Amino acid sequence: MSAPLLFHPAPDAVYGFPGARRLVSVDSPFQHIAVWDTPQLGRLFTLDGRPMTSTGDEFIYHECMVHPAALTHPAPRAALVLGGGDGGAARQLLRHREIGRIVVAELDAEVVRLTRTHLPEVHGGAFDDPRVELVIGDAARFVETAAEHFDLVVFDLTPPDSPAAGLYTTAFYTALKRVMTPDAVLSLHLGSPYFHASRIAALLRDLRAAFRIVRTMGTFVPLYGSQWLMATASDVVDPAATAAIKVCGTRLADRQIEGLRFYDTDVHAGLFAAAHAARDKLGPLLASSSCQSETGSPSGLPCSPDDQSPRRNP
Repeated sequence: MSAPLLFHPAPDAVYGFPGARRLVSVDSPFQHIAVWDTPQLGRLFTLDGRPMTSTGDEFIYHECMVHPAALTHPAPRAALVLGGGDGGAARQLLRHREIGRIVVAELDAEVVRLTRTHLPEVHGGAFDDPRVELVIGDAARFVETAAEHFDLVVFDLTPPDSPAAGLYTTAFYTALKRVMTPDAVLSLHLGSPYFHASRIAALLRDLRAAFRIVRTMGTFVPLYGSQWLMATASDVVDPAATAAIKVCGTRLADRQIEGLRFYDTDVHAGLFAAAHAARDKLGPLLASSSCQSETGSPSGLPCSPDDQSPRRNP
């Protein structure tokens, strides 16, 4: 039996997908997981009623979460995915042949089981690749005990008001930097500027307290019903720098990365420019976390790719 699948990104907003059919529903020890089939985006899964990934548009989100950071890094060898139990981030990281090790630290084994069965297009067999290690358990505990270092870290997590709340803190960012190489890049999603402006402001404030260079990206994600902001954070690497944008095309060819459905060098530049669409909505809330130039003068919200000054710790 089909019915509308409705999402409420904010108390005064709703959108959805008519004709959805629920395939399976499971209560894990951590959350409620449901898999749906929809006429618009194919199969998708939700956690506690929130949209996570769909087979119809996952490539937009996962390619943006992985490739801007991975291509800007000169030589990534190891990557850590926090969350990411659907395997989409690992699948994109595997396109970079020089990456010899990928750890996916996923809290909920049921997410892996259900998405592996019902959304095989998303993981594409990533968990069967010998370069990928799946670790089930608390990501914070993994970071605390890890004895290795990573060049790339992908926060493929549920939002801050979820079981992942403890990972969106300055204390965790400090702990995470212990397992990041000096030129490592972190990528994460922030939310919709139209529905989650205050959340985005808090996330950017804490990121800028922990990392010297924080850049915002933006693109429309159909499953999320909105313009969606993501970010990169690093002490060294700036994916929005003019030189970085120019080198990404060369690295795409050198690394023989083919078959991408959304990301390319033109999109790379556009991702960082697109964040300006959120300026009016976020401006008042981001004032306390605005980008600062070397002279300390504000340069706009979110930061422009043309502003090459690094963020400094307060």
